[in-house]
Amino acid sequence: MSNLKKLAGQTAVYGISSILGRVINFLLLPLYISYLSKEALGSFTAIYAFIAFFNVIFTYGMETTFFRFSTGKGLEPDKVYNNVQSLVLTTSLSLGALLYLSAEQISIWMDYEGKAYLFKWTAMILTIDAVLAIPYAKLRVENKSLQFALTKLFNILLNVGFNIFFIVICLHIYEGKYLIGFQPLIQSFYHPEWGVDYILLSNLMANALIVPVLFFLSGKFTWSLEKSMLGPMWHYAFPLLFMGLAGVTNEVFSRFLFEYILPENFYPGLTSREAGGVFGANFKLAIFMNLIIQAFKYAAEPFFFSQSEDKNSPQLYARVMHWFIIFCSVLMIVVAVNLNIIGDQILGNKGYQEGLSIVPMLLMGYLMLGVYFNLSIWFKITDKTIYSFYITFTGALVTILVIVLLVPKLGYTGAALSTLATYVIMSIMCYLFGQKYYPIPYQTGKDIFYLLTAFVAAYVGFYIEVESEILTFLIRNALPLAFILLVFLLEKEEISQLKKKIGK
Repeated sequence: MSNLKKLAGQTAVYGISSILGRVINFLLLPLYISYLSKEALGSFTAIYAFIAFFNVIFTYGMETTFFRFSTGKGLEPDKVYNNVQSLVLTTSLSLGALLYLSAEQISIWMDYEGKAYLFKWTAMILTIDAVLAIPYAKLRVENKSLQFALTKLFNILLNVGFNIFFIVICLHIYEGKYLIGFQPLIQSFYHPEWGVDYILLSNLMANALIVPVLFFLSGKFTWSLEKSMLGPMWHYAFPLLFMGLAGVTNEVFSRFLFEYILPENFYPGLTSREAGGVFGANFKLAIFMNLIIQAFKYAAEPFFFSQSEDKNSPQLYARVMHWFIIFCSVLMIVVAVNLNIIGDQILGNKGYQEGLSIVPMLLMGYLMLGVYFNLSIWFKITDKTIYSFYITFTGALVTILVIVLLVPKLGYTGAALSTLATYVIMSIMCYLFGQKYYPIPYQTGKDIFYLLTAFVAAYVGFYIEVESEILTFLIRNALPLAFILLVFLLEKEEISQLKKKIGK
């Protein structure tokens, strides 16, 4: 029980910082909707999908490799850190330079001709992200969750601050609405027609400023590339690279490909890129589930590795999965039944709410991603990472197939279905392989029951509507309460045992 309490405590620290950070970042969406065009939001969606894809290439599984070799191989953690960070520095600077020099060709290929600078900035963002990845991982391994969380928050606050400065403050000064004395200065560098340009620039500046802070917190670093250590590390990481590539295909390709697959005039009055902006804005509402998954991942990955030698670890992993599903199922229902309120506050009334019906499906998709993350511990601690490639490659094929077949017919719904279908299939495959090579006593039947019940409740709650707004609100929010009551009835004995152990 002390292990569960430790995991819960660290997840809380990561969770609070993640929730605060993502909420702060999330507040940029109404700002973008108010000040930028749907086309600019479409560009934002596509370019950040591009960044997410290349982020995997720049880090190529080295975070997980660092966790594995610094906690479960009997090696000196500082020595592992020096070698991994040296390798990532070498490769990220080389890849960043290559991408920077190819910016012109990429801008033409992605239909941003004349804006090669966007992809030069993208190259720099990717390089800095990769350089910071292992120092962040080191803080997690050393259980410095507070330093990790505060650094992440500081980075987000910087990013938000720069966004507000460029997109709002500079625009108003440029137009002479206030601080007229600064107008000549602002007019000397400000481009009012820029949209996604300032989003990227803000990201780049915020990331650059965080580099010295994180390097200071992560401690001493000595350049080291030892063949005897790098060989086994690369052997472990190589399948994770392909797992990451396939995984990011599952995660972002629906947003990246959407505008290129959607037929023109599918949505009257919207270009394909503008429709991509609507889809991207609604996709962001699934952040409520995504931030919980991210917070859990930050805490759980080093925790799972640290418990891998314990003979009772399979039972612990099963219990973690069970309560993870219960918590996230409640969250999914709460968000889904209140999407009309959330949509009004975040998306406004500029035509973005027409994609709101896909959000419960995306929430369920992210929940299944969390399930997959829990299940994936078996191949990480048994060093059978090649299976991660088989699973995620299959997921990538499903993603592309569903997008190509369904987006031209179903639009937003087809893209959302690609996310859900992919993570369901990946979870099933991971479970079946895992039970063969590293059996874990999951409460499979009960877990599936909770998932299906919560998904149905989420969509029922989303569509319920009566004449009275107050009555509609009460009926919708009775559903998560009913689900919680169901959990208490089915988990009565488990909850009683947990109370006794916590009380000791």
